[in-house]
Amino acid sequence: MSDALESLTQQLLDAASKAGADAADALVAEGTSLSIDVLNGKLEHAERSEGIDLGLRVMVGQRQANVSASDRSSATITTMAERAVAMAREAPEDPHIGLADPDQLASGWDLAALELADPTPEPDPAALEDDAKRAEDAALAVSGVSQVQSASAGYGSSRIHLAASNGFSGGYDRTSRSTYAVAISGEGTGMERDYKAESRTFQADLPSADMIGREAGERAAALAGAKQPPSGKYPVLFDRRISASLIGHLLVAINGSTIVRGSSWLRDALGERVLPQGLSLTEEPHRARISGSRPFDGEGLATQGRLIVDNGILTGWTLDLATARQLGMQSTANASRGTSSPPSPSISNVTLTPGAASRDELIADMGTGLMITSLIGSTINPTTGEYSRGASGFWVENGQVAYPVNECTIAGNLRDMLGRILPANDAKDHVGRRVPSILIDAMVLAGA
Repeated sequence: MSDALESLTQQLLDAASKAGADAADALVAEGTSLSIDVLNGKLEHAERSEGIDLGLRVMVGQRQANVSASDRSSATITTMAERAVAMAREAPEDPHIGLADPDQLASGWDLAALELADPTPEPDPAALEDDAKRAEDAALAVSGVSQVQSASAGYGSSRIHLAASNGFSGGYDRTSRSTYAVAISGEGTGMERDYKAESRTFQADLPSADMIGREAGERAAALAGAKQPPSGKYPVLFDRRISASLIGHLLVAINGSTIVRGSSWLRDALGERVLPQGLSLTEEPHRARISGSRPFDGEGLATQGRLIVDNGILTGWTLDLATARQLGMQSTANASRGTSSPPSPSISNVTLTPGAASRDELIADMGTGLMITSLIGSTINPTTGEYSRGASGFWVENGQVAYPVNECTIAGNLRDMLGRILPANDAKDHVGRRVPSILIDAMVLAGA
């Protein structure tokens, strides 16, 4: 099948050249997904989808255009190329666009080492239904759970191939397997909801459906009787379920697109301290069996590990070719793209330096404060870093969890918050953003 996708990308490039493009790149993505939902022990919904998408970007001088289609016929490919070239001729000039130089391109990557796709057969729908039912049953068996809102299991596989007129050509396959359950405790206005979701590249690595359902139920039951915490300034611990969101805000702030627009709260922070001394943030695009791993980026450049933050100091931006040219720098091989849009910078796999203490030890040390397990909505100023989010979780008194809380708001400034984080040692290894629970010694809390 990869040969067929490679052939399609070459057809797109040939059509672009014939239509008058000076340069072009083409991306073809084909995928299959299967999902099964159950409710009250019965099949609620089953869905299977298969599709292919073709994307073509053409350049005429310093003008570019992008078109896409879901039809692989020769007539469609010819029409795509002609329309793309016509659109590019009407587009404004952009001095920063352009394909990579041949000596920048990736070559000789080892797909087998990345283990991006499970070679075992696609699961039977009956097996997925059984997983969903087992997850539902396990959640309902937890004392205090009144109902299960949803339980589902799914499978996905995809194949992509990227080629460009500069000589690059490469592709790979991916698979994913997931199970999900949402449980509710209590009745009427006292209902509380929580969930458990797990996803893996390989079926053999996925935790059992019973464990997933049981944990969803236990989480929901633990929230029964939640109330608002007191207002004030308290220590706040971000559980590892949501701690990656903090690092995500940092990654958005160093994205080349926000930097060239001057709209980032870290726009002047290159070479400055953004995390406490001793903490580093590392990009790791080659971790095996991780969904964000890839051998090359959306422009054909070889991906590689790098220190984004080194011992607390911000070392660089996240760049594709265009943003790198605008800033007078080199691409960090972080281009990402779909079939319907040109490349833009993005990042997936990162690891934050873990701490020495466990989450429970951080809770014991924090005294009185808030442990957050869920965040709701957000009001975040991307230019100043002012941060405000709704939260729920558990109130901690004298170093011990006292009672569940909801309907509260936490607030602070991201630059200040990240500069005072204290990580635990409980990060999960199977996720792309490997971030442990994080303690911040003081934040403004609005509750009762």
